Amino acid sequence: MSTIQVNNPFDQSLIKSLPLSTPEQLESAISKAHSLVENRDNWLPAHQRVEILERVITIMSEQVEELTQLAASEGGKPYIDSKVEVLRAINGVKLAIEHIPQIKGEQIPMGHTTSSVNRIAYTQREPIGVVCSVSAFNHPLNLIVHQTIPALAVGCPVLIKPAALTPLSCFRFVEILREAGLPDGWCTALLTSREDSEKMVCDERVNFFSFIGSAKVGWMLQSKLSPGTRSALEHGGAAPVIVDQSMFDDEKDLDETLESLTKGGFYHAGQVCVSVQRVYVHESHASDFAQRLADKASKLIVGDQLDPKTEVGPLITTKEVDRVASWVDQARESGGQILCGGERVSETCYSPTVILNPAEDAQVSQLEIFGPVVCVYSYTDKSDAIARANGLPFAFQASVFTKLLDDALDTSNRLNATAVMINDHTAFRVDWMPFGGRDASGIGMGGIQYSMHEMTRDKMLVIKSSVL
Repeated sequence: MSTIQVNNPFDQSLIKSLPLSTPEQLESAISKAHSLVENRDNWLPAHQRVEILERVITIMSEQVEELTQLAASEGGKPYIDSKVEVLRAINGVKLAIEHIPQIKGEQIPMGHTTSSVNRIAYTQREPIGVVCSVSAFNHPLNLIVHQTIPALAVGCPVLIKPAALTPLSCFRFVEILREAGLPDGWCTALLTSREDSEKMVCDERVNFFSFIGSAKVGWMLQSKLSPGTRSALEHGGAAPVIVDQSMFDDEKDLDETLESLTKGGFYHAGQVCVSVQRVYVHESHASDFAQRLADKASKLIVGDQLDPKTEVGPLITTKEVDRVASWVDQARESGGQILCGGERVSETCYSPTVILNPAEDAQVSQLEIFGPVVCVYSYTDKSDAIARANGLPFAFQASVFTKLLDDALDTSNRLNATAVMINDHTAFRVDWMPFGGRDASGIGMGGIQYSMHEMTRDKMLVIKSSVL
């Protein structure tokens, strides 16, 4: 039987070996999930779903430390941030419970034409069917919650494929669901080969496909879905930030901006789909601003993610360290000024790096870095900065830092993004807000209640009666 090895990203030590799911196990999981959907007598009533999810919260709340250690060990996110992730995951389950009563339809007016008299009509929301979710490595517990709990909350069985690099939190979460009383077949975690993953996603019995990962893989799978399968794809971005000159009028405002961008750019070593990447600053301030950002970045503590003092942990694999290093080298060779970092800290860690004015055609300017690198670009005209910010095929979250209301409104209106943060970094997120990309960055919106809506569909009932 084929296996995968789950390693600690920092020291490469083996955490656990797991077997790949066999084609027979995959078929059994899909068949069970499909049978649950096909026979309405198998559907879980809302009150039972609430009771199960409440028990999930109780179990998770008793195991915050264990779940934090597991997520940090396999994912490389610093301990303190991994604990926040676990608490967010618990809150995500709470949000789902709160929104189960909001799964509802509406009345459709009748009687406004002679052909529609003696009728009453209304819609109701039903579970869409089997949900198949494929997840990413960078939030090994919270992403799993976002791709399973909305489905279960609305009454859909779900098949979840975690990232092969970080599957342990997923398998533990599925165990917690079972401990909480979720019946067999309603949530199954599967570690599959690439070929079997495609078969699972594209199976005609799958009604909804949820994907978090690279655009290349996401769009490829989207193109092969069975007719009628709906989807939500969350890919990466290259988040732009525009800093207005008004932020330089007050030292306190400026320092708060720098602190925010330091957090947004180097959180989880930049391995976040909305991580701060491209910062546009007026040419009269760009050099000084970039240097001050570099000063803050250079003071971040890099190292073992399980050390509570660590602020920037390892990249997920040594291959990713090599890639980031090569991109930074290219930026340096093409004229970008490396103001801090620009080198490996170890085989698995890369130093927080700030680059001033890398070439527009450099990889760091054109592609998602997904590493601890922030680029600062000078501009002379705000409209030019906006055009450059909008110049890539990616469109996810963006930021504007300004003290001027008109500037905030005008710039946010002109930025191509699904969300624009005013005076906050691009990586801001709470789990009850809509979250997702547009254009090459994906389709559909995540967020617990938004995913719940996506995973249901309308059915209309029309009742005819002479007494109406």
